[in-house]
Amino acid sequence: MEGSKSRGTTRRGSFKARIAVVFTLQTLVVVIASVMAANNVAPIGAAIAIMLSSGGLAWLAVSREWLPVAALAKLLDGWDSERPDMAALDEQKGRKADGDISKLLRGLHGLASRIEGYSERERNFTRDASHELRSPLTVIKMSSDMLADETDLSDFGHRSLERIRRSTRELEALVEAFLILSRESDQGLAEEDFIVNTVLRQEVDYARELIAGRPVELILDEPATFALHASPRVFAVLCGQLIRHALQQTDQGTIVVTVMPGSVSVINPAVDTTPDPGTRRHASVNPHGFDLAIARRLSDRFEWPLETRALPGASRVSSVRFPNPQAVEA
Repeated sequence: MEGSKSRGTTRRGSFKARIAVVFTLQTLVVVIASVMAANNVAPIGAAIAIMLSSGGLAWLAVSREWLPVAALAKLLDGWDSERPDMAALDEQKGRKADGDISKLLRGLHGLASRIEGYSERERNFTRDASHELRSPLTVIKMSSDMLADETDLSDFGHRSLERIRRSTRELEALVEAFLILSRESDQGLAEEDFIVNTVLRQEVDYARELIAGRPVELILDEPATFALHASPRVFAVLCGQLIRHALQQTDQGTIVVTVMPGSVSVINPAVDTTPDPGTRRHASVNPHGFDLAIARRLSDRFEWPLETRALPGASRVSSVRFPNPQAVEA
């Protein structure tokens, strides 16, 4: 370590100070040569030669001082944030460099170390969480299906089983959203051409399982049909979060999911704020729920603009626009 430090000793002074010294000396040489030529102490040709020589030497000195900057720029030009080359940074640190360059290298080394650790934690989390969280959910779903086949299950057992199924479905969607957001890049999310209406029908069917026994109706209105080239998994999670948010904000009424050309909207019915002591509200009305927060993060991540606004009568609409929609042939 001591040997490395001795090889990486920085030069005294900053890059700016040494360049100032070079140009000061060049200016001084030019002034002296001009005075000598003006007083006929030296021929004009010799004075011009001295000026040109001083300019060339100044250029060589500045180029030599610029070499560490050029080497660092070349290193960063081919930098891979997914696999940072720490050895190359260590090699740059080991060279004799300007004090400012050394500070920059130390900062980059620390940043690259943090990025490398973050990337490793991201890979470990997405790999482990994907397996460790989905496996118990699969077991719960299989066990629920087996319990549903029991003929001697009581009414209370059936209600409990339905609650387990709904909660499992909600947790599955939540895990899916977290796994997508936990990835720093979009790698691992296969993109393909898919019809949004087909994916939405499945998400609406899943959401209808969550409102069983509640005075809430969920309708899919399809005045338009279009396709996207993207990840159907991300699209399903985003729309699913918007639908679940609407379900949480609605005690009774009709929720309409509408497919328009290049956009999908979810409309909540008007909220009745009159307290009814004989009615237990299903969820507190919060226009900024957890599901909506996840949907916003997904829309920002994949650049699908999400807009929420209030309609007359206290109804609310959440709409997502999808750039570059593709037409679907009849």
